[in-house]
Amino acid sequence: MDYNIAWFIVVGLLLTGYAILDGFDLGVGALHLFAKGDHDRRIMLNSIGPVWDGNEVWLVTAGGALFAAFPEIYATAFSSFYLPFMFLLFALIFRAVSIEFRSKEDMKAWRNFWDACFSIGSIMAALLFGIAIGNVILGFEIGADRSYQGTFFDLFTPYTLLTGVFNLFMFTMHGAIYLTMKTEGALKQRVERWVLKAYVPFVLFYALTTVATIYLRPAMLANFSFGYIPQEGTTHQLIIDHHVLISVLAWLVVLLNLLAILNIPRAIHKNRPFQAFISSALMMMAIILFFALGLFPDMMVSNLSPKYSLHIYNAASSQGTLKTMLILSCIGLPFVVVYTTIIYRTYRGVTRLDESSY
Repeated sequence: MDYNIAWFIVVGLLLTGYAILDGFDLGVGALHLFAKGDHDRRIMLNSIGPVWDGNEVWLVTAGGALFAAFPEIYATAFSSFYLPFMFLLFALIFRAVSIEFRSKEDMKAWRNFWDACFSIGSIMAALLFGIAIGNVILGFEIGADRSYQGTFFDLFTPYTLLTGVFNLFMFTMHGAIYLTMKTEGALKQRVERWVLKAYVPFVLFYALTTVATIYLRPAMLANFSFGYIPQEGTTHQLIIDHHVLISVLAWLVVLLNLLAILNIPRAIHKNRPFQAFISSALMMMAIILFFALGLFPDMMVSNLSPKYSLHIYNAASSQGTLKTMLILSCIGLPFVVVYTTIIYRTYRGVTRLDESSY
């Protein structure tokens, strides 16, 4: 068994879980100020109230998995991009504080302030996640010492800003779809309009991001080509042996993604919010699979020299560590999945306000 590939998949699954779960509550936050009146805003807050902190556990777990399995990548990423991570942490903390503090006072100004903080923190986090993904796609100025040679402002390019805005619209649409399952009456009708309004810019920015990615980073398409066979002796030996199978998988993901995107407005029009949410989740999963298949086996590409790139073999822990941690994760991860399932099942259905609500 190739434990390096297994951990690449585990980290990918954890990040996928985070994107799908925390993606919708970041989207709800981005839409928060569009709600009319205190009652509707409280409904939106309480729709994510029981689950938002549990959703972020997936990010913490993904960070722990990255540290255990690929410590070189963890060290390079977190030491080189300390300032961007601080901005992201600041946004996530402000969201949490806003949720808890908003209803401590009845004053309109107090609640408006925390509403703005909650929404701005959510938008900022969604943008930063998208910008991070854009930088991973383009690559970094990583030197021989495996540290970032660029500056903070080098991380913000037209392409990375494009991926940031695309991610914001994707999360916003995903959050609006989630709200269609948690609201009723006039608010639900407005939320359904939000879904359709977010859908159009989402599709537009998806197309723009795809074209820009193919133009700026054509190597991302290597694993989608049936005729692409890297030279032997590279770290792509698994692709050499199974390139046709990987290409078939890649194009199946393309088909899944297309069907999921097309089904979202159809499900909304037919008043099937859960089906729309599943389609949105599958769409996000497919996009992350595109990202993973485009990078594999690299995880952080160096723009200075290919030999400085960090991949699943030269940046991994020892085989003994990977094996031991994989066994432990197979024991622990089911508890995370069961806990998440119980929480969502317990708080399923339409959100209504009571004495314990925010």
